[in-house]
Order: sequence, then C-alpha cells, then structure tokens
Amino acid sequence: MAVEPLVPDDDFVPLTGAGRTAPSLALLVRPRSAAEAAAAVLGRGPRGAVARGRGRSCGDAAQNAGGTVLDLTALDRIRGLDAAAGIVVCEAGTELGALARALLPYGLHPRTGAGDWTAGGAVASGYGNGVEALELLGADGESRTVRRGDPLFDATVGGLGLTGVVLSVTLALRPVETAFLRERTARFRDADALLAHWTGSGAPREPYARARFELAGRGRAVLTTAAPVPYAGLPRGHRARRAPLAPPSLLSGVRTPGGLRPLPGLGPLPGAGARPSRARVTGSYGSGAGAFVRYRCAVPEGREEALRGLLALLADRRSPARAARHARVERVYADGAGPLSFAVRGWCLAVDVPSGTPGLGRFLDLLDERVAAAGGRVCLAEDARLRPSLLPVMYPRLDAFRGLRADLDPRSVFRSDLSRRLGVGK
Repeated sequence: MAVEPLVPDDDFVPLTGAGRTAPSLALLVRPRSAAEAAAAVLGRGPRGAVARGRGRSCGDAAQNAGGTVLDLTALDRIRGLDAAAGIVVCEAGTELGALARALLPYGLHPRTGAGDWTAGGAVASGYGNGVEALELLGADGESRTVRRGDPLFDATVGGLGLTGVVLSVTLALRPVETAFLRERTARFRDADALLAHWTGSGAPREPYARARFELAGRGRAVLTTAAPVPYAGLPRGHRARRAPLAPPSLLSGVRTPGGLRPLPGLGPLPGAGARPSRARVTGSYGSGAGAFVRYRCAVPEGREEALRGLLALLADRRSPARAARHARVERVYADGAGPLSFAVRGWCLAVDVPSGTPGLGRFLDLLDERVAAAGGRVCLAEDARLRPSLLPVMYPRLDAFRGLRADLDPRSVFRSDLSRRLGVGK
C-alpha cells in the first residue's frame, strides 16, 4: 500500500504495526489520565484521531497518517479487584501479561488471554471473552460505561478503535489452582488426518488448542492442546507444590517435566530472555529487514474443504507462503457478536510471510478471493492490504457498523489508515 505523502514534522513520528510493512507519520500523544485523553480527542486536527496500545497487531488499524494517535500505554493501572466475584477493572493500557502476574496470587487469571497485548488493544482487535463492560471515550470528549449486550459494546469489541477510545475494561476472571497448563501434542500425517481427528465426536474441547502445519516437506501437522492444571494434577515432588501460585519463571523456567508450561502471560519477564517488543518503530521510515505480513483468516464450520484448499495453496511448491515454513490453525467454537468481529464458528488460519517475498501480493489476493467465496473473512486487525471491494462480502453487517458510527461520530473524529483505506466510515 502506498503511504499518503506528508511533509515530515518534528512532532510527527513513523508508526507501524508489529509486521513493519505499512508505515505512516502521525502526531503521537501519550495521555496519562482520562482527562488528558479527552483533551487529545477534542484537540485533534482535521485528520482525526485513533487510539493505540503496544502496536502488537500487524495491520494499520492503530495508525493515522497526518492525524493524532493516542498511545494509551501510560494508562496501565488496576482500578479495582473483587477477588470473591472474580472481577477486575483495569485501564486500557494495562498489559495483559502484567495483569495475569498481578492476579496470580489470588488464584485468578484473565479469560481474555494474556501476553504483551494491552487490555484496550485486545478489545479493539476482537478479543471479548470475559469482557463485561468498557469505559468508552466518545467523539464529544465525554466517557460512558458500555456493558455487554449493548450494540455499542458489540461494535467496540473488534471495532478497531473506530467507535471511541477504550479507557478501562471490566474483566471476568477464571479461577486457577496453579500457575500451569498441561500441554499435550499429537502428530498427524497430513491436514486430512488432523481435521478428521479435530472434528470427530470424541475430540476434546481444550481451552487452548492450536495446530501447526508444515508448508514444506511432507505436509505433516502437530496439534498442541493445553488445559489448566489443578493442584492435585501437579507431579509428585514438583517444586510448584510448595508454591502453586508463584510465577513459573521464578520456579523452574518456561517448561517443566511432565508437559507443564506456564499459563499465558506468566512466562519470562521482559529482559529475562523474552523476545523484545516490536510494538513501535520510530526512526526508520519504511519496511526493513525482519518485516513480515501476517495473513489471518476465518473459515466457517462445514467449509473444511475450503480450509483444505487454502492449506494446499499455501503448501504448493510455487507458493510464496512456503517461505514461512509453517501455518497455524485454531478451532473456534463461537461467532463474534459485533458487526466487525473476526471470530467465526469454524477455523482460524494464520501464516507469517517475509514481506519481500516475490509474488506475495498477488498470492494473498488469491487467498482473499477463496476465503470470501467460502463465506469467511480476513482479520482486519492484522491486515494492511485487503481490497475494499471485498470488505462488505467478508463483513455483511458492515452497513450496521457504519450506521452506528454515523450516529455516534458524525464528523468521523475517529479515523485510521485502515478506515480510510477500506472506507469503513462511509
């Protein structure tokens, strides 16, 4: 995608997603309070404003060429915890991994998942599991509480920051007895064998499950499933028996004997061997070494033949995607509620390909067409290249989202590179 020509200014910085493929210049502001966030929205220029967390998604939804971008990472406080009810209220910039570590001594863990995503970024990208309410800053500079079941709530989860700025998130938590998952792996000769296993009547519905497919070689697949370990399930003599809710990284490393691994977000802390964040890129304008395109799509249940076809395309010996070596598939058990929700009951397929791979653009256009024909969709949070004509095909409730935006934000205060590129706000 061509970046809109802008005259660089000392106050403007180049921003990208984690893939570093579609940079643009924006005025980056870092509010430290809800009042400062409101002032930034009211004081935005003609190009509008959009919120940003740590920039962990690979698309251009958290960029705004020539406009204002609100970096919310300073809004990272936990406002309240009801341990008995299993409810926590945290600000939007709270890193979910940090939240998971803070909650662990109480025997609680976020249902939304955990890692180096922020709570607000996860919501905007479509991760709504366990989210009960949001504090949302509107285009008028006023904030409101939006609860699950409200159409605005559904539009905001997966709404890519285009319904307002999420200031805080109320999360329902799951109880845990230990800080571990028990991980199991099963190997399959090919995609057909894996899908036959995964769709069988006796297939377990593990809380965490992902398959990895070889795109070169024999096309083998490995299914990894994991479930929380109760205290009684810890191996005899395991050090965690003395402190079952201590961070695993302080006890015995990332992995331990017996197929145990830490709950999401409880791995090594930054600076202790973890991969450095690629959340924000400043100082170099454009794609560079290490840039990659994340292609993530959903295929509905019952369209397994389409999924097999996509995997075959990825693994074809002439496919640019073979540079990725592996693709990932996850089983999804429920549709998302919002008009821009990515989740589709069925299958999620993802692959990361180096951005400079020859022929990649044409190849991904072909995948888009196959996905749309199967009734599926591309994940907008990871996208920076989808053709606008396919958006209403993949997201048939797009007009409902546009109508809600027109009522809430008639001047299109909330805008992004993605919204302009795809015409989301028409």
